[in-house]
Amino acid sequence: MLSWYSLVLFIHILAAVMGLGTAFGFPLLARSAKNATQAKFTLELLKNMEIMPKVGSITLLLTGIILAIQEPDLFTTGWYIASIVLYLLAQVIVIGMFPKFANAQMAVLENHRTEDIPSEFRVIGKKSLQWELVTHFLAFLLILLMVFKPTF
Repeated sequence: MLSWYSLVLFIHILAAVMGLGTAFGFPLLARSAKNATQAKFTLELLKNMEIMPKVGSITLLLTGIILAIQEPDLFTTGWYIASIVLYLLAQVIVIGMFPKFANAQMAVLENHRTEDIPSEFRVIGKKSLQWELVTHFLAFLLILLMVFKPTF
């Protein structure tokens, strides 16, 4: 029979796949546009897809805390504390920066009248990509911590 802890752990892992898996694909999708119309569509699509990382991320946090409540020693382990710190840092970037980049890109496209992709759009995209790579690195570190649970 499945224990409560195992069920919560399964939901935690499922949330990671749902949230992180989708988010890792965002930069590839964002760079796929070949003209201004496609770029607008891509931005709208990414905005619609944001629900997956949002739900996954919130579920990750909640299930991670529930797991620690069930195993209170986690609150004193270095890997768990480091995971929470990295998670919060990634959330600050995701919540605080990515919407600004997307809104700035959409504003550039709204004021653009030809089908070529404006250079300003690409400049903003490169800045966004740098921060996406940072968040992907943080996610990679989180996965390492969760899988290997190093002692420190």
